[in-house]
Amino acid sequence: MRYLRLFWVQLTSMRTALLLLFTLAVVAIPGSLLPQRPVAPIRVSDWKAANPAVADLYEKLGLFDVYHSPWFAAVYLLLMISLVGCIIPRIGVYARALRTPPPRTPRHLNRLPASVQGTSTLSADEALAAGQKLLASRRFRTRRDGDSVAAERGYLREFGNILFHLSFVVMLVGLGWNSLWGYKGEVITVEGQAFSNNLTQYDDFTAGAAFTPADLAPFTVWIDRFTAKFETGEVQRGAARVFQADVRVAHADGTPEQARIEVNQPLVVNGTKIHLIGHGYAPVVTVTDPQGHVAFSGPVIFLPQDGNFTSLGVIKAPDARPDYLAFEGFFLPTAVVDERGPHSVFPDALSPELFLTAWTGAPRAETGVPESVYSLNKTGLTQMRTADGTLVTFKIAPGQIVDLPDGSTLSFDDWRRWTKLQVSYEPGLWLVIASVLIAVAGVSASLYVRPRRLWLRVTEQDDGTLRVNAGGLDRAESATGLNDDVAALAAAAGAEASGTTVSPTSQEDAP
Repeated sequence: MRYLRLFWVQLTSMRTALLLLFTLAVVAIPGSLLPQRPVAPIRVSDWKAANPAVADLYEKLGLFDVYHSPWFAAVYLLLMISLVGCIIPRIGVYARALRTPPPRTPRHLNRLPASVQGTSTLSADEALAAGQKLLASRRFRTRRDGDSVAAERGYLREFGNILFHLSFVVMLVGLGWNSLWGYKGEVITVEGQAFSNNLTQYDDFTAGAAFTPADLAPFTVWIDRFTAKFETGEVQRGAARVFQADVRVAHADGTPEQARIEVNQPLVVNGTKIHLIGHGYAPVVTVTDPQGHVAFSGPVIFLPQDGNFTSLGVIKAPDARPDYLAFEGFFLPTAVVDERGPHSVFPDALSPELFLTAWTGAPRAETGVPESVYSLNKTGLTQMRTADGTLVTFKIAPGQIVDLPDGSTLSFDDWRRWTKLQVSYEPGLWLVIASVLIAVAGVSASLYVRPRRLWLRVTEQDDGTLRVNAGGLDRAESATGLNDDVAALAAAAGAEASGTTVSPTSQEDAP
């Protein structure tokens, strides 16, 4: 029991809380240096392939999912326990201080950092009453005790400190709420198509341990039009100027709504935020097999590889007969062929072209195993060749048709834009924001509120005159105006000051 008590005392000390806060910041560093699986699973796979020597060790340590690792959760929980255990006693001490009247008047007021002495023509009661009235008007709590008045203000300073530390607890609760019940998913949708908030619709999806599919808000979003504009002048040529998606939203009751999504201006539907985080091009193609049947028709998403949107993609026609057909290559929005080869020189579709190679092979059996639409599994496939053995590679512009050696065709019908949406639900976000505002209010109070104590004592001398002594001290460094307050208190008591002193004694040594 003794050791448990010692452990609790150490854990709930402010020093430990600060150490744990620093530790939390340190252990979060790998999350910003290494790709994280919930956000970028493909980048994690690429990083592991490029660094096989340490990949297994990092995986065991949970460095590819830092914020859900046991050790991060342990530091997180210890910090919360430490903060709660540290704050609760301080709240008790503060509550007792609020109920406690200002401290009694010291015997030697002239030893305080600021003091004034003088004589008054008022009576003792009049002098004390006048001084007490002045202090009350300046929001001091007062205490009259015999021939003296004690006053104190600045209780909001400690309240601000408590509020600041309490905000960290509120923030941790909000982050924990988001982590358990929140979710985040990404989906790519082409112009003219729709996305429904359903698990089967997402390309990537992560959720907290307490999440259930029933928590998904029912709605559907149609991407009617995506607009992208780029700088065409000589200065900052190609820089983004406008990214916006004009959409229609159907709520659970079927009510339609027109809306627009822009960068940093998400669409909010039933508490779910829909952010615009990416875009690209989707050429619309039609593939016919040698028998003249349409094996594939529609838009194909190509992924941009550089700032000029040189985009990589594959076109698959698994229903082609007698052989499986596939095409791999680039979509170039503003195509140029030079010594560097084919590439795009501007991000807008000023002169779009497809540069493709053709692959063929035996039809594949349906296995039910999902396959990436952005890469081509070349197992069992061979690159198509002409009659003289030349590999089939070609370029094609919108409106053109290419006849392939086996009798199949590929037509480039049109192109559309696709947009990448991030759908997220963070139920504790408002609590996190509130904690930040609480922290700012607490810091402001602790910085600008000046705790101060003032005392006034009046004594009758043997010659019948009234002796007035006023003094005060600040309970915070760099506070100003103490001498003015002490002088004003003495003047309110009717004193004609005979001297004002500022003692070299430090405030810690003052009574």
